[in-house]
Amino acid sequence: MERNWLLSYLAILIVMAAASTSISDSDSVSLASTTRHLLQAKKACPIKFEFLNYTIITSECKGPKYPANSCCAAFKKFACPYAKQINDLTTDCASTMFSYINLYGKYPPGLFAAECREGKQGLKCPKSAPTR
Repeated sequence: MERNWLLSYLAILIVMAAASTSISDSDSVSLASTTRHLLQAKKACPIKFEFLNYTIITSECKGPKYPANSCCAAFKKFACPYAKQINDLTTDCASTMFSYINLYGKYPPGLFAAECREGKQGLKCPKSAPTR
């Protein structure tokens, strides 16, 4: 049974962005006998986030208070149709999507990660969310 969860990637992206000044491509972490590079190249996202309409988020999630109920509902409306692609850790979909959300919305860093939580798995998308 497939779970339709939208993971909260913003926290991960913020940590990676903060660490990017001190971690290079040559830095690695050893896990048992396996070596993994922290900044592995990811496949390009098949969703063209640069061409999507972000009005659903920017019209509902407004500062200076950024109400969690409005912002999270708008975020889910926008992102849930792409949950499968966003959750694919082999692509750059999550980082690309958040880059454009922040570009068009000029939101404070970590806004969605801090405000939009529904459990350990992140945000739960409605089963009726159309996939695109």
